[in-house]
Amino acid sequence: MSAYRAAVLALVTLAAGCGNIAPPPLERAAVDLPRPLDSPPAERPLDSPPAARPLDGKVVVIDPGHNGGNAAHPREINRQVDIITGRKACNTVGTATDAGYPEHAFTWDVASRLKPILEGMGATVVLTRPNDKGVGPCVDVRAAIGNKAKADAVLSIHGDGARPSGHGFHVIIPGLLPGHNDDVVGPSRRLGRAVRDAYRAGTGIPYANYTGTNGLNRRTDLGGLNLSKRPAVFIEAGNMRNRGDAAKMSRPAFRERMARALADGLRRFLD
Repeated sequence: MSAYRAAVLALVTLAAGCGNIAPPPLERAAVDLPRPLDSPPAERPLDSPPAARPLDGKVVVIDPGHNGGNAAHPREINRQVDIITGRKACNTVGTATDAGYPEHAFTWDVASRLKPILEGMGATVVLTRPNDKGVGPCVDVRAAIGNKAKADAVLSIHGDGARPSGHGFHVIIPGLLPGHNDDVVGPSRRLGRAVRDAYRAGTGIPYANYTGTNGLNRRTDLGGLNLSKRPAVFIEAGNMRNRGDAAKMSRPAFRERMARALADGLRRFLD
């Protein structure tokens, strides 16, 4: 018995003797004893690790079609580049709505909205151009950016310039070029379907009624797709020459809706 407990027991016994009260059991007195000062403190629970995000570790390349300075540099953007199936202009000016809202501004705005959404999901996002004031880059360079980044998905954003009676959107997927894109045709088609389904659900815009089938269009004449070694698709987000499509594409709030729908499509493919 420790000296401390002996002293406590003696005091209790003395008090009981004075008042003819039986001393309590030693076990109960032991329970009420304070914890010795040198007892180790209770261990604190470790902090929980941060929750995993759906696109952690994924790399997405966003290619906003055209560029704001293209129109002022025709010699540069008309330079011919090899796209495997032929030669095409380095880049183009793009189209515009009847009210003058240009495709290059539209694609840059949607891409700028899409980037932080994807980053919030954990993705590393690479843009093929840093702003809407430059020239190009050429279509072969844009493809090379995706290849160098080892992108898990490449999305090229465009607005179409079809006849005014045509409306709706479509996703362009690569056709097979044996010996060049054999490994990415299948994943690109899956990416195309995921983007198509999410964009339709998120924006309410119908499939294009003037090209493609059920919102998909396979092509082998686009350098950005032909030269890509990573899963890649284009989206023609609407027809800028159609009054109804143009009205939607010109509204910032609707462009935000487009960006969120595209992010959902990329998440469906990558997650």
